Amino acid sequence: MPGLEIHGLTVRFDGAAAVDAVDLDVPAGSVTAVLGPSGSGKSTLLRAVAGLEPPAAGSIRYDGRDLASTPTHRRGFALMFQDGQLFPHQTVGRNVGYALRLRRPAWRRGARPEEGRRVDELLELVGLAGYRDRMPGTLSGGERQRVALARSLAVEPRMLLLDEPLSALDRDLRERLAAELHDILRRAGTTTLLVTHDQEEAFAIADRMAVLRSGRLVQAGSVTDVWRQPADAWTARFLGYATVIDGAGAAALRALVDPAATWTQLALRRSAIRLDPGGPLRARVLSARVTPEQLRLELEVDGVGRLPAVAEPGLVVTVGETVRARVVPDRLAALPQGR
Repeated sequence: MPGLEIHGLTVRFDGAAAVDAVDLDVPAGSVTAVLGPSGSGKSTLLRAVAGLEPPAAGSIRYDGRDLASTPTHRRGFALMFQDGQLFPHQTVGRNVGYALRLRRPAWRRGARPEEGRRVDELLELVGLAGYRDRMPGTLSGGERQRVALARSLAVEPRMLLLDEPLSALDRDLRERLAAELHDILRRAGTTTLLVTHDQEEAFAIADRMAVLRSGRLVQAGSVTDVWRQPADAWTARFLGYATVIDGAGAAALRALVDPAATWTQLALRRSAIRLDPGGPLRARVLSARVTPEQLRLELEVDGVGRLPAVAEPGLVVTVGETVRARVVPDRLAALPQGR
């Protein structure tokens, strides 16, 4: 299904392109994350889709219809910001039902049974059944964001736009709520465009991903494809790969992983090298740090160079010790030649 189609979109501020000739499709029913560092243009892109920023060039279409002449309030999109922006002096139920009341003429805006049923359905959807009479000030940060999400979904928008929805929360809460948000959005079935600078948040919530750098689209595709095949070294590092190697070091690992391959540059996750007494790699331990999940190491690998590595947390390793290691093939990615 078509969903959102962005073609050649450019947005300028004072003559400089904040979004530069971006092409991006968000299929109907999908959850797509636009990922990029601060200043990459991702929030500007979202605001342009919402109709809050005028394009200098290009087009934005939804279900095949050009939105150039469609004002923000008639696009059928719901926009949710970082802080949720709840009304502090209204109950959770009144917050969620706010958009439903706006849809009715002023003389008919009293409480109606169908509004109450819809509010209850949404609170159950976001895991807050029974919270209708609570006040926002009595809720945790994660609960307030779920109320804001329920309010955004109240009028069944054809598209949900999320601007860094979890960035104001602490890391533990952000991780838990990201998993919950993944499930909520799929149960709702609403086409969603999410912008974030947090790679783990994008991986946890979205099924498609677009990476922006300096206003330009670097790569787009399924989360799995983008993660397994980064477009270049910058993208690999931004997505969380620990290091990128080329030259003789990449050739040495290529001989172990796939001797017939022709790639010359390799991105490695921290866990791509693992200690193994029978492994083909010989290395010297430069540093060792114990974490709850694993032992994290820095190794000087013969013929390759300095690389991160991991081992089981119970293993005793000393700095300066010579060890053996192996490559974990599904923890690395070959980068396109010449990038």
